[in-house]
Amino acid sequence: MKFTIYGSGCAKCNQLTANVEEAAKAKGIHYEIEKITDTNAIIDAGIMRTPALAVDDEIVVEGKVANPKELEGLLG
Repeated sequence: MKFTIYGSGCAKCNQLTANVEEAAKAKGIHYEIEKITDTNAIIDAGIMRTPALAVDDEIVVEGKVANPKELEGLLG
């Protein structure tokens, strides 16, 4: 599974990264993480608010830091 974190690299972006890693480990999911910090790339992806998370190129969280339990639910 591929997770893409969109944002400037701020504390909220880092927290979202940590939360998605925790959720994936709790579910036993093998994953890779990509971080997109380039403003133009974020806009091109259709992201209006950061931080944002895409799972396998589908945006599932935008403009907030989802907690690990929320993310576990999104991961199935």
